[in-house]
Amino acid sequence: MKDRIERTILTNLIYNEDYLRRVLPFLQPDYFESRVEKTIFEEISQFVVGYDKLPTQEILSIEIKNRNDLTQQDYSDLLKVVDELVHEDINQEWLLDATEKWCKDRAIYLALMESIGIADGGDGQKNRDAIPSILQDALAVCFDNNIGHDYLEDYEQRYDFYHKKEDKIPFDLEYLNKITKGGLPPKTLNVALAGTGVGKSLFMCHVASSVLLQGRNVLYITMEMAEEKIAERIDANLLNVNIQDIADLPKAMFEGKVNGLSKKTQGTLIIKEYPTASAHSGHFRALLNELSLKRSFKPDIIFIDYLNICASSRYSKLGSVNSYSYIKSIAEELRGLAVEANVPIISATQTTRSGYASSDVDLTDTSESFGLPATADLMFALISTEELEGLGQIMVKQLKNRYNDLAVHKRFVVGIDRAKMRLYDCEQSAQDDILDRGDDEEYNGEEKSFKDKFTKLKFG
Repeated sequence: MKDRIERTILTNLIYNEDYLRRVLPFLQPDYFESRVEKTIFEEISQFVVGYDKLPTQEILSIEIKNRNDLTQQDYSDLLKVVDELVHEDINQEWLLDATEKWCKDRAIYLALMESIGIADGGDGQKNRDAIPSILQDALAVCFDNNIGHDYLEDYEQRYDFYHKKEDKIPFDLEYLNKITKGGLPPKTLNVALAGTGVGKSLFMCHVASSVLLQGRNVLYITMEMAEEKIAERIDANLLNVNIQDIADLPKAMFEGKVNGLSKKTQGTLIIKEYPTASAHSGHFRALLNELSLKRSFKPDIIFIDYLNICASSRYSKLGSVNSYSYIKSIAEELRGLAVEANVPIISATQTTRSGYASSDVDLTDTSESFGLPATADLMFALISTEELEGLGQIMVKQLKNRYNDLAVHKRFVVGIDRAKMRLYDCEQSAQDDILDRGDDEEYNGEEKSFKDKFTKLKFG
């Protein structure tokens, strides 16, 4: 039966152009079990890529004879099979369904064989944590009939998309809403860049608290601090108590504040702790499934504290992989998780040693891997200086933004209350003092005078 479907596929690849155009992008040489069929498919694929036309039996025979990596018996077997590829009328819809099923079955079989090899230690590049991802990719094999958006024909669909209101997670901070056009959309990865002690976890705890107050479900995954420490920071924010004083609250008062908070929101906040550098997207995916089954909990947003101390499901850090590929892999896996779960993910990363002391952090100050900003949808730096600390402020600088123009409000400040683990909007006057706001570039008198003289010289 297997040989029959493989021969049918090869026959229609050289006689049925519509079929070939639809299935060739999804076929892989490894799907063909026999070396003979695999070799013929490779010749068909190479000819179509090179000439954009269907090969004939004669062309295949000539190309096979020109190969120098085959034995005399191989030549004989291949030419015999090519001669047997005789065109027959077959129902197109059935053929497409049968081909898709065959591709799925072969992909799952090959994934299982690869997983067994990894489990037995036969793959030096991948560890056992890569097995779930390999199996998931195999199970996802399907023929996508959507071949793209026709600009002229699909204008109505495009117009409806422009006017469709996207379900975003808004911030409670004015300028963060401005730069994201109203909040974070689902299926995105958003990263805060900051040095040690600047406020990465504080930022995430504050946003998690604000989202909970919106009545939404929040999942906070921590690999840096204990669950109770994260909960303590959120307590300070939501209960309006200095973090140092929380332990001194009487139990009745603490209970009353928590009960009062529960009446203000319909949302749920789950905090889950993993050991540092031990959990990856596969563990997070399993956690989501477990929460769905046991608690009927589906998050509206996920926080991961923080990206650099996650593990990769595809690479072992003990292997020969470099930090660029490893961190980029983690970022890609987390963004894939965001797409699969249909939620925004917020995480953080460290600055380099030079970026830690800098008052103007840039993308090049991203530690370990520049592949991280290449993957993120939104990336911004949190900058703290002695002057800003004295004013009770922290600066936010946009580094990458797929939601809005990066030049608009490139820098702005927000107030920070470290005792209560809170951020808040500053007065507009605080924003006016920032030179590189992006909306109105400011010049002092000397700079403006020089600019005017230069313009007159250049343009007369």
